[in-house]
Order: sequence, then C-alpha cells, then structure tokens
Amino acid sequence: MAAVVDTGPLPKPEASSAKIQAALSTFFVIMGAVSLLVITIAGFRYVVSHGDSRLIKQSKDAIMYAVIGLVVSMASFAIVNFVIGRL
Repeated sequence: MAAVVDTGPLPKPEASSAKIQAALSTFFVIMGAVSLLVITIAGFRYVVSHGDSRLIKQSKDAIMYAVIGLVVSMASFAIVNFVIGRL
C-alpha cells in the first residue's frame, strides 16, 4: 500500500528556463569573479615574493589553477546558455 503524502502547505514554485538561466548565470559570474580575484592576489604575491622560489611556485600554481577555473566557468556558461536556448 502506497503512503499518501500531504503537500498542501508546501509552495509549488515554477522552474522556468529563464529563472534557471538567471540563477546559473549568476553562479558562473561569481565563479569568474572569484577566479579573477585569485589571479590578482596571486599576481601580487608573485611580484612581492622577492625571488623566494617557494613563494614564486605557489603564486604560479595559484594563477594556473585560477585560469583553469576561469576557463571552466566560461565554458560552463556557454554550454548552459546553449542548452537552455535549445529547450
């Protein structure tokens, strides 16, 4: 015997493609902004490292990972907009 669940007081939001696209676009913009912030901070740390090879390596790694994150964010944004545009 199947259990009956009363969903009367729960809201029933509409998930339109425009709302989903807006939410995901906001998320990807925030991801991109964080990536650019990390690139800026790592670049500053690179400049003020005073030739310390450990700090230079940490800064280069941070820049590389932030650039990868930025590329992933931009690709995800393009894919989501393409898919939602086709729906």
